[in-house]
Amino acid sequence: MTSANILHGSANSIGGQTLVIKLRWGQPAAKLPFEGALPGIKFALGENVKRSNFSIPGQPKRYPATRMGVEETIRGAFVEARDYKKAWDDYNKRSTAGEKNLIPPRRDLRLEPLVEVLEGKRYVHAHCYREDEILMLLRVAKEFGFKVRTFQHVLEGYKIADELAAAGVGASTFSDWWAYKVEAYDAIPYNAALMTRRGVVVSINSDDAEEATHLNQEAAKSMKFGGLSHDEALKMVTLNPAMQLGIDKRVGTIDVGKDADLAIYNRDPLSAYAVVQKTMIDGRVYFDRQRDIAERSEREKEKKALIDKLKKSVEKKPEEKKPDAAAPAAQKPAEKTPEVKKPEEEKPEEKPKPPQSKQTDAWANPASPAAGRLAGGAQ
Repeated sequence: MTSANILHGSANSIGGQTLVIKLRWGQPAAKLPFEGALPGIKFALGENVKRSNFSIPGQPKRYPATRMGVEETIRGAFVEARDYKKAWDDYNKRSTAGEKNLIPPRRDLRLEPLVEVLEGKRYVHAHCYREDEILMLLRVAKEFGFKVRTFQHVLEGYKIADELAAAGVGASTFSDWWAYKVEAYDAIPYNAALMTRRGVVVSINSDDAEEATHLNQEAAKSMKFGGLSHDEALKMVTLNPAMQLGIDKRVGTIDVGKDADLAIYNRDPLSAYAVVQKTMIDGRVYFDRQRDIAERSEREKEKKALIDKLKKSVEKKPEEKKPDAAAPAAQKPAEKTPEVKKPEEEKPEEKPKPPQSKQTDAWANPASPAAGRLAGGAQ
């Protein structure tokens, strides 16, 4: 694989902008984009968007939560984009006519990519599975005057292959993935071949980093499931995807004047025993199997040396000195602390004693005659 269409995920009806790149390994990011390739935008339909099976307990369900809601979301976005485009067209027309003191419309970065879709400057790539939602997006596209470039996965495409061909839409599908979720139950491995027979431009996609390394073998499966010819199967990973991305004038076939983006195998590329020997992009060799094998031992030595160096650097690091619990801590000379005067204790206030009456004196001296009289009175 020498080029790739980098897509967003499929959690939103309109997910984000996409980009075609060349896999120029080791080059700066600025040199990866495929020069001249039109940008795209990722749409998504079905379960991944409405998330009816992904609700989190205790949290409200997000919108859209139905397939009808997905359609409404896309239609509503294009209504906004159409109005936004009209506002800018009117402003530009009046500005060109020489009107002064015009206030331009407020820029909306969310709507500008959709305006590019309406103007044919950006491709729509739509994640989908079921036939009903595929037909829905075709109706919306017709309503607003834009074209869907490719349907991604499109596992029920074989049911509506004639409609896809009539709309001139490409189909990028799996070779033999099916029944891994409810909306994929009707998928069949004959899908790619059946759509091809009805005139649809079909490619095989990966949706997986590992599978991307052997798309040639995935394409070969359509020779078994559907009886495609060798060249028809090979086109699904060469010319057809280039046509879907609008870069077929530069890549996709080996022709004079095209970019020298080549993968060279030791056998027929559709053979299960085929192994890539060289990969070239823009005429530059980015992978050479013989050189790779010859350099493996040196790379292993370099790897081992780096690991050993790292280990030694860790061992040489002085350990942090921890205080020895057995050794008494050095005592610092006692610092004189200012004497804190204790607050004087408050003595209870001496109250004046009441004058002693004779009766009191009688109680104090029980031998007195008064005490006897009182005691007798109490009896």
